[in-house]
Amino acid sequence: MQPTNGPLIALVDDEENIRELVSYALQQEGYRVATYRDGEEAWTAFRQSLPDLVILDIIMPRMDGLELCRKIRSLSETLPLIFLTSKDEEFDKVLGLELGADDYLCKPFSTRELLARVKVLFRRLASTQGGDSDEEDRILHCGSLEMDRMRHGVLWKGQNVPLTVTEFRILEALIRQPGYARTREQLLQAGYPYDEYMSDRNIDGHIKRIRKKISSLDPGFDGIETIYGLGYRYRTDTEP
Repeated sequence: MQPTNGPLIALVDDEENIRELVSYALQQEGYRVATYRDGEEAWTAFRQSLPDLVILDIIMPRMDGLELCRKIRSLSETLPLIFLTSKDEEFDKVLGLELGADDYLCKPFSTRELLARVKVLFRRLASTQGGDSDEEDRILHCGSLEMDRMRHGVLWKGQNVPLTVTEFRILEALIRQPGYARTREQLLQAGYPYDEYMSDRNIDGHIKRIRKKISSLDPGFDGIETIYGLGYRYRTDTEP
């Protein structure tokens, strides 16, 4: 019997045994679960109402996970999303992160590890929303960039920049120390504070997306500087 009031997790995978195993494990932890056999079926449901978190396979019939991720991000940039991928699909892992996935897990995987990552994402989302922040720390300014930690809002020159949970945390880490270089390891800790599994190279994909989103509003944006062999720095001289 499913829980009645826990967060709703959508599980999208064409393998029935995975849907049954993962669904049972999630329900045992108090989550509600909706399962879908392919991306097309899931997208039909998501257009009506979005879940609280999505777990989706990359290789599926009708609509694969990468295409479904694109469509999900057209509706919400903050919805937590975990990819399931085979170990030899390195390109798909990188592309998935560039499309806006928050995390990925290689098959075969343990349900214990998946549950840990689900909990991590929900904790990161709660901490990003900044419910316990005081007013002074709630709004962060750095030149033309403004971040509202409680509302998970980002503005560049007054225009909204829709960021995922991970992107928000990484950008926040950069603008809290503008002009100072932050290593990939430091940014990884900011983006994944409870996760020991992620590689620091994943930061590059997230930085690429942040730049792309701000540049779509301002083609001259060059505020995030690459420090080769080290990491990144938010420039303090980005004003026109």
